[in-house]
Amino acid sequence: MNTAARPAPNLRHRTRRAAVQALYQWQVTAQTPGSIVSQLLEDGGQGRLDKRFLSELVTGTVAALPVVDEALLPHLDRPIEQVDPVARAILRMGTFELLNKLEIPLRVVLNEAVELAKTFGAEESYRYVNGILDNVAQHHRPEARPPP
Repeated sequence: MNTAARPAPNLRHRTRRAAVQALYQWQVTAQTPGSIVSQLLEDGGQGRLDKRFLSELVTGTVAALPVVDEALLPHLDRPIEQVDPVARAILRMGTFELLNKLEIPLRVVLNEAVELAKTFGAEESYRYVNGILDNVAQHHRPEARPPP
C-alpha cells in the first residue's frame, strides 16, 4: 500500500474542478456565469486558480452552449436534459475544450474530463464521459481520427 501523499492538483486541474462546479451551479440555479465565477474567486475556497482560464471555461461553455450541445447530441443515448447534471457539466465543458481550445492536447482534455467524472460523478460516470467525449473528438478533432 502506497502511503505517500498524492501530489496537489496542478493549477489547470484545480481550475477545471472549479469550472465544473460553476457549470453545475449555473445549471441548477440559473445564476449568470459571470456572477458564479466572481463568487468562486471571491470565496477563495478552491485554492489558487487560473482566473482567465476559469472565466473562459465557464462563460465560454455557456456562450457556446447551442454549438456544444449540437456536437454532443449525436453521441448521447438520451436527451441532454436527462443526463445527470454533473456528467452534463463535464461533458459540456469537455466538448467546449475539444471545439475551442485546440492548443490543449486531445488526451489532456479527455483525461481531465475522466478525472473530474471520477471525482464528482456517479460511480461509473467516468466511462460514460470518456466514451461520449471520445466520439465527439473523433468527429471534431482531426488528430482523433484513425488514419485512412
